[in-house]
Amino acid sequence: MQTPPLGRVLVVDDDPTVAEVVAGYLDRAGYDVDRAADGPAALDRAAAHGPDLVVLDLMLPGMDGLEVCRRLRERGPVPVIMLTARGDEDERILGLEVGADDYVTKPFSPRELVLRVESVLRRARAATAPKPAGPLRAAALTIDPAARRATKSGDELALTIREFDLLSFFLRHPGRAFSREELMQQVWGWDFGDLSTVTVHVRRLRGKVEDDPAAPRLIQTVWGVGYRLDPGGPHSDAAQPDRAPADWTEPRA
Repeated sequence: MQTPPLGRVLVVDDDPTVAEVVAGYLDRAGYDVDRAADGPAALDRAAAHGPDLVVLDLMLPGMDGLEVCRRLRERGPVPVIMLTARGDEDERILGLEVGADDYVTKPFSPRELVLRVESVLRRARAATAPKPAGPLRAAALTIDPAARRATKSGDELALTIREFDLLSFFLRHPGRAFSREELMQQVWGWDFGDLSTVTVHVRRLRGKVEDDPAAPRLIQTVWGVGYRLDPGGPHSDAAQPDRAPADWTEPRA
């Protein structure tokens, strides 16, 4: 009896060698793989076949990966792993900000990419599974985990899958400080990866839940540690000291 595929993955890259290697590894890992060589073709293939995940090159002819990611996100919450050239930090940050779930820098290990695909798909499927937990609340925020719905003062928030998971995690652990490494392990399910992923998502989440994202009162930076959700929302000297310790580099969030 033939084993059903682990999921459908759309690989988008204009380099035929890279696309062939990635598709080959994913195929051998048990995925049903589709391919596209440019942005318009990727959108057409995604519309026609509904992939469970997209591996998307940043640099594409005609329409770059950022625009493709934006348009995919407009259609629905399909997970996206972006492929970027080493050193293009600004582009990688932009990719995360338009909704990419992860990125891998070239040259990369195909085996590592397969592990990233497994991790992102596992988290995405867990996010859509029914959850018996009741609503979570802090300040003006309310989250319904079962309905995957978040509101602020009654107004619904437009959160990505990962932003929703991050906010849910904070609300489940109010008052506790977490390092970026802990958040990456607990929310992303990764034991490896660039910690700027966490930093960018915290910044984006603050932009949606804070009254003044430049002076956050709910998701606070804890010097020398990481981040903490303060259910009451007031500023705290423990969370925001006037001067950082000498051995601490504050995340850009």
